[in-house]
Amino acid sequence: MKWIGDRISFVDNKDNISFVIYPPKIGWKKIVMLLWFILWIAIGVYMTYQFFRDFSRDEKIVLVVFMSFWTYFAIRVGRTLLYLYYGREFIKLDKDALRIKQSIGQYGKSRKYFIENISKLKLEFPKENSFKKVYEDSSWVMGENRIKFEFFGKEYSFGRKLNEKDADLLFKTITRRIEKFIKLKR
Repeated sequence: MKWIGDRISFVDNKDNISFVIYPPKIGWKKIVMLLWFILWIAIGVYMTYQFFRDFSRDEKIVLVVFMSFWTYFAIRVGRTLLYLYYGREFIKLDKDALRIKQSIGQYGKSRKYFIENISKLKLEFPKENSFKKVYEDSSWVMGENRIKFEFFGKEYSFGRKLNEKDADLLFKTITRRIEKFIKLKR
């Protein structure tokens, strides 16, 4: 097993190449996010309990609006925490297809893309000093995928929150291998 940066491991065989992309290592921020999430759930439980108390109609409407926002953030941060603790991206490229599985633990579905139907393989990063870049750099979002391609007119992607150096090395490795496999088929 070899490494590209500190987040991408790969095994290079003659007939295929496999990559595993791990979530970003953010250290103590994961623990702070977990504590925030536990407190956020406690607030939601308390507010749900309050909803069933003797309140006026207007107060219940305010609680429903609050709980809508609470639910949205609970789901977003919960998914990000699961990704940070258990998430992986598995990429396998052989002479026939590119297979991508974005999983959390054992949950995830592998998708198969035949290499002769893949087009417009590209790298995409947010612009420096843009709102999107600042948003992506925050710990509580899963982030965007960096490597994108078209398959029968639809865009697909992988390489969540990779830095430019690692994404570039992964992109070059995959591009060279796809070219090699296409030449072997001819």
